[in-house]
Amino acid sequence: MLKAGDKAPDFKAAADTGETVSLKDFRGKKVILYFYPKDNTPGCTQEACDFRDAISRFKKKDVAVLGVSPDSIESHKKFKAKFDLPFPLLADAGHKIAEAYGAWGEKSMYGKKFMGIIRSTFLIDENGKIAEALEKVKVDGHVDQVLGKL
Repeated sequence: MLKAGDKAPDFKAAADTGETVSLKDFRGKKVILYFYPKDNTPGCTQEACDFRDAISRFKKKDVAVLGVSPDSIESHKKFKAKFDLPFPLLADAGHKIAEAYGAWGEKSMYGKKFMGIIRSTFLIDENGKIAEALEKVKVDGHVDQVLGKL
C-alpha cells in the first residue's frame, strides 16, 4: 500500500465518458482516487452517492473525484446514469491501477478467500504525490473523513 509522500503511480484508463483519463491530466489539481469493488452493490452505491452529494464541497476546494473499479465501461455508464454521478468512473478490468496503488489483494467472505478490490481512497496533491492513503475504509462517514483530510 502506498503511503503519504509516495509518488502516485500514473495510469491511463478508459472512463465512462468515452475518454481515456490519465493522472497526468490532473497535474496542478488535487485528486481523490477511490477504489471500490463493484457497481450497483449496496456499499459501493452508498459510497458513490456520498461522493455525489458532497461534490460541491470538493469543487469548492478544487478537488477532482475519480472512482475506480474492475467493472466494464458499460456497467459504469449504467451505474452513473442510475445514480446521477457527477464524476468519472474508470474501468480497471485487469486491476493494474488497483495493484499499483495496493488496492488489490486477498479478501475473505463467508470463509472463502479470493482476490479483489480493497476499498481504498487516495488523496493526491497538485504535484502528483500521495497526501493521504486510506485503506480498508468503511463506507459510513468516509466522505466526511476525506473532506476532513483536505
